[in-house]
Amino acid sequence: MSLKKESLSDVQLHLAALNGDLPLLKKILDSGKVHVDSRDKEGTTPLILASANGHLDCVHELLEQGADPRAKRITGTTPLFFAAQGGHLDVVNILVDRGAPLDSTSVDGGSALFVACQCGHMDVVKELVKRGAKINTHMKDKATPLFIAAQNGHYKVLVFLLAQGANVDASRTDGATPLWIAAQMGHDHIVAQLLKAGARVDAARYDGATAIFKASHKGHSAVIGELLKYKPSLGLLSNGESALHAAALSGSLPVCKQLIAAGADPSLKNQEGFTPIEVAQKHKHNIVSDYLRNCANRQFSNK
Repeated sequence: MSLKKESLSDVQLHLAALNGDLPLLKKILDSGKVHVDSRDKEGTTPLILASANGHLDCVHELLEQGADPRAKRITGTTPLFFAAQGGHLDVVNILVDRGAPLDSTSVDGGSALFVACQCGHMDVVKELVKRGAKINTHMKDKATPLFIAAQNGHYKVLVFLLAQGANVDASRTDGATPLWIAAQMGHDHIVAQLLKAGARVDAARYDGATAIFKASHKGHSAVIGELLKYKPSLGLLSNGESALHAAALSGSLPVCKQLIAAGADPSLKNQEGFTPIEVAQKHKHNIVSDYLRNCANRQFSNK
């Protein structure tokens, strides 16, 4: 990769590609003063700039003049990566037709499909998959296209990926699954779909936190409603806490009520010997602690 100092013509060509100025782009290329794949200090080519900004006519002209659709910036990103990220379906199609590698990844492992899923570009996602992009590709941290769609709440993309065979429980290196991240983010419709597809309700991150633990801590009541349909563990988790402890810590009364109704124990002691009642009291969530104490007293009197 040649990263020599840019000439004025190099800079002008890059600006023409960036701005979609086809007449200027042709004029500079026809001058013979600049290479069609001239690079800036980041390794960016005119084709990358035109692709990223959806300038189809400039992309076509550059390819006709011999631009390399496989060219990468120093980050490993290609014209196709940026076209997919921007949701430019027409540019995606012409690049793939001209030999752009579908599953080429950036240095951190991001593919064109991954960024299309990240940004929710459904038409681009469908086209890349139709053309053979790998569904279960992943970043260096093992996050998959399904994971990023779950994280960002892109429901239609997620449903499509599942239908195409995406691994519902593929976890990041920290153990977080698509269900875990969707629960943390409060995407109840995503959580419902993942559970329906067979996601493990008690899959835990490396620290022992499950989806219901995170949702309880964040106060995501609608998420908890979906998770409870699949009988998650309400007892002590491997992190030494329960979902009710998490709800008591954050002071969410609606979540505490949901968990109690589902059978959570307000008198259960965590690894430090504290009950949810005491956790709520310690953090001055008095309404929550009073509610939990009343629940505990009722449970005691019914025994």
